[in-house]
This record gives sequence, structure tokens and C-alpha cells, in this order.
Amino acid sequence: MKFSEQWLREWVSPALATQALADQITMAGLEVDGIEPVAAAFDGVVVAEVIERAPHPDADKLNVCQVDDGVERLQVVCGAPNVAEGQKVAFARVGAVLPGDFKIKKAKLRGVESRGMICSASELGLEEETSAGILELPSAAPVGEDFRTYMTLDDSTIEVDLTPNRGDCLSIKGMAREVGVLNRLPVEGPNVAPVASVHEETFPVRVEDTEGCPRYLGRVIKGVDVTAETPLWMVERLRRSGIRSIDPVVDITNYVMLELGQPLHAFDRANLDGAVVVRRARQGEQLVLLDGQTITLNGDTLIIADERGPLAIGGVMGESTRE
Repeated sequence: MKFSEQWLREWVSPALATQALADQITMAGLEVDGIEPVAAAFDGVVVAEVIERAPHPDADKLNVCQVDDGVERLQVVCGAPNVAEGQKVAFARVGAVLPGDFKIKKAKLRGVESRGMICSASELGLEEETSAGILELPSAAPVGEDFRTYMTLDDSTIEVDLTPNRGDCLSIKGMAREVGVLNRLPVEGPNVAPVASVHEETFPVRVEDTEGCPRYLGRVIKGVDVTAETPLWMVERLRRSGIRSIDPVVDITNYVMLELGQPLHAFDRANLDGAVVVRRARQGEQLVLLDGQTITLNGDTLIIADERGPLAIGGVMGESTRE
């Protein structure tokens, strides 16, 4: 179980430093494997707004941008394909030091002066893979605010090696409950209110293996905007828990699982054939996993299926072609 210390402290926050908190968790029988900062060290990066964007006069793949950093308006040459007027961005001022001891200096790119750098997530150490585009911030991001403060990057990830009998701690809720008991503190989780249905459509769900899965529930959700993007705060919490952002639907199910410990799986209703059935696999059935691997199932595997065949291994991973 890997989680953000700040996320845990939203539920319960004992007066303990990070290492002392980790030691306390370990002494309670939940071994802490490691503590790491959520981002590499850097400074001199602020939230800024791109005021203007124009093509570079002497380079097809470069743009000349005017950027407001909250103090002054600066000219910056940027090669990212997604830079646009009106964007809020992470801006490294001249004098900033980025991960890898990379110092930002005033420069000329193909004859045009550039005073600073509009940063990508990978340049700030927030992504392992190199990104071709800049990091776009929410429109409400306050211009001029220190980027580390805005993103709450002064945080640590704590990784706990849980034994099979402590599945109750495989969530922020579970860890918070444990820390609350250890410190005799109340635990304050989110106020989750019931959501009333706005339509009457249902989908048949049948549990054939009640021993392996006593209860399996589903709900039809309509009007999903597949073009939407996962909000940055959620992407960050997933990242700090070791989970890569996929798309809003998958990200929401992963987020709920991490915070509340409730496994969820979303299916595209258009790709389902007949009822959703919880059963044991039939010998020799195959499943193409989300990572592209094709596996052959045996009769002991608990699966989620429809009339066509397996959709997911229960509580583990889904089928790639019918998500």
C-alpha cells in the first residue's frame, strides 16, 4: 500500500513528524518499506499565464510566447505543441533550478530572446516518461503562486508492506483508522451522501458463485463525457499512490478504491452481451488483460463475465478489448 502522507493527514493528523509516524505504523505491525518525497527538488517555478502566442519567425516548430508570471510580462520561446493563449502553466523564471541541477538562464533561440521556460511534467520530475507537451494547469490556478506550494509538493509517499490478513488497511480509510486508534484521535473522512438515480434503467447482474463473491452490485451511469480530462489534483493523488492516470472513468474507480478500499470496475454498456455474471472460469477460457497479456484461465479463477465470455478477473484486472 503506497499513499500520500498529506492525503492520510486529511483523515487523521497526529502531531508526529513523517519518520516518527512511519515508525509508529511499523511498531503497530504494518511494516513501512520506504518513505520518498513526492517530487524532486527544484525552486524558482511559479504559476503563470500565457498571454500571447505567435510563430517563431525563423523556426517552424517553435513559438514565441508572452507570459505573465505575476510580477512582470516576459517573452519566452517554447517548442511544446500544446502551448496556447490563456493557459495556466508552470513557469521557471531565470535563476530557477530544476531537477538534475538544470539552471534556467536568459537565452536566445534562433535569434529570439527567451527569459525563462514553460515546463512539462517530466521536466519537473512529475512524470518518469518524457512528455512532448507542457503541463497545463487548471484555469483557476493563481498566477504568481509558487508552483510547489500550489501543487502541495512538500509531501512524502509512505509505502507499507501489508500481510494478507490486513486487507483492511489497503486504503486511506483503513490506514487512517489504524493511525487514529494508535494516537487516540478521531478520524474525519469525506461526507459521502447517497446519490439519487435520475433514470430508471438497470442492467441484469447475476452471482453464480456466492461463496467466492457473496454480493456484486452494479449501476447504470449515463451521459459520460468521454472527452473530459481527469482533474490535476486527482492525477497527482493517483501518481503519489503509484498509479498512472488512464482516463477519467478508470481514474475515478481507482481513486475510490485507494481512498475507501472499495474495488470498482467500469464496463462500457455498449460492449456487454447479456447479463453481467460472477462465476468461476471455465477451463481453457482466455482473457486479454489491460497490459496486453493473453492468459488462459483455470477453473479456480473467479471472474466477471457476460454471455460472450470473461470481462475481468474479479478484483484484479479487466479485459482490454471491452473496457
